[in-house]
Amino acid sequence: MLAFQITGKLLGEIVEIAKPEPEVGEVRIKVAYVGICGSDLHYYFDGANGAFVVKEPLVPGHELSATVDFDPSGELIVGTKVTLHPATFGTCEPGLEDKRHLWPGGGYLGSASTNPHTQGAMSEFFIARKDALRVLPDALTLEVAALAEPLGVALHAINISGTVKDKDVLISGSGPIGLMVIAASKILGAKSITATDVLDTALARAKELGATDVVNVAKEKLLDNSFDVIFECSAAAPAISAAMVAIRRAGVIVQVGMMGAKAQELVLAPLVAKEIQLRGTFRFNTEVDDAIKMLSDNAWIGKAITHTFKLDQVIEAFEVAKDSAKSGKVLVAL
Repeated sequence: MLAFQITGKLLGEIVEIAKPEPEVGEVRIKVAYVGICGSDLHYYFDGANGAFVVKEPLVPGHELSATVDFDPSGELIVGTKVTLHPATFGTCEPGLEDKRHLWPGGGYLGSASTNPHTQGAMSEFFIARKDALRVLPDALTLEVAALAEPLGVALHAINISGTVKDKDVLISGSGPIGLMVIAASKILGAKSITATDVLDTALARAKELGATDVVNVAKEKLLDNSFDVIFECSAAAPAISAAMVAIRRAGVIVQVGMMGAKAQELVLAPLVAKEIQLRGTFRFNTEVDDAIKMLSDNAWIGKAITHTFKLDQVIEAFEVAKDSAKSGKVLVAL
């Protein structure tokens, strides 16, 4: 079978590898679509995602949709549409019983955080644990279903915030995750949704996904004390500082974008003066199940998908996905 492997910075190729065979408790799936995530971009363009360096051939891909190809137990019908919860969970620590996504020692598909690396799904076939499988509703297309993972990230961030219902919400950064937060906030009853970016093309996509107002922060400033909840999706220090000013007193800022490991220069005085609640969010726990239902009921979220490439165009797909002026969510069709 064919798979895309990354071996280092700007080193990636389509290779022929053995078609895998499932063992007890596993199912072989035929991959349909894989979304390109920010971490995938870092692995290809930088050879590392933060501290996680590519040390062996890595197949990327944790946003996927597929059909069942072979279930040794015979329980699942061949052709059944599925997606996956891409995490394996580590060892529970006291106080984290209901937060398994934070348990130390876990893994994630397509990640160099583990050695050996945890291989992802950008291949024609993939072996999945049965407990990770999620059967898709008939109404949900395989293309739109590839958004379940990033939408799960957005829903977890909203759960961390408490609620967006009847709130004035700001989404800072209108990339793929920002678009998912915008769409979910609209569905979950936000009073108003303002989106920011430095690119007008990204802001046009934000409007299409449900933003009621957009602000190009390269051209104008946000109004002070204007928002109840802010989702900071850009991971840019100036944007975080701007959020501190734009949030209302006692408001909630959820840091969704993954910050770099180096020290950051931030404006933090308002954190104390306004009793701001600054909360972190990491991937998701069970929200992928809610995401599947939301996508099935709201297929228009698929408008976040701007490009779909075939596997033999995968390098071009990565180049386009890196260019935020050109693309929202980019998929690779297997």
